[in-house]
Formats: sequence, C-alpha cells, structure tokens
Amino acid sequence: QVQLAESGGGLVQAGDSLRLSCVATGILFRDVAMGWFRRTPGEERELIAAISTMGINTEYADSVKGRFTISRDNAKNTLYLQMNSLKSEDTAVYYCAVSRTQFGRNSDEYGYWGQGTQVTVSS
Repeated sequence: QVQLAESGGGLVQAGDSLRLSCVATGILFRDVAMGWFRRTPGEERELIAAISTMGINTEYADSVKGRFTISRDNAKNTLYLQMNSLKSEDTAVYYCAVSRTQFGRNSDEYGYWGQGTQVTVSS
C-alpha cells in the first residue's frame, strides 16, 4: 500500500523559510515522478512543483518560481520542498503526490496523495 507522509509545516513570518519533507513507502520511489501541491480553503488543489525520477528535470508554477525548490533523495525515499521568501499568499495545506506519468505537468496525472501539512505565513 502506497503511503505518503508530509512533515515540516508550521507557522512562520513573511520572509522566512521552511523545508517540507514527504516520505514515501509501499512504492518503488526512484521509479516515479513526484509533485508538490497546495490548497487553500475554497480553492482547487494547485500543482506548484514537479520533479522527474532522478531529479534532473523540475518545473514550477509561476507563483513559486525562484522561491521554492523541489528535490528528492531516492536513497531515503524522500521528497523535499524548500520554501524561501515566504509570503502570506503561500498559506495553504501542502501535499505531495505520485505522478502516474513520466513527468506530471497536470493535476490529473497524479494519484496517491499524502494527508498534507499546514503552512501558515503571517504578514
């Protein structure tokens, strides 16, 4: 059974940094592309970062480009999201997910979701 466990969220001030982690079990982690999503109340879940199996290719939503970095450690079955220069509009629940394709650029390419971790940025 595939399980994804996010951690690292919290309450920070604008301009601060956070690093989220996502540990994957029940899956051959090195063989799957991964992504980070976020959702705010009343909004659709938004794909903000994607990474290929070996971490060579990455893509970002315009809203986080230049501030967030997605990475992975296949030896530890762990996906990361380094978030710098946080803004109040980054407040959301953040989820990691497994792509069903070689590189998930759209939300409907993803399956297997974690429970999410709350990030709150105060201004």
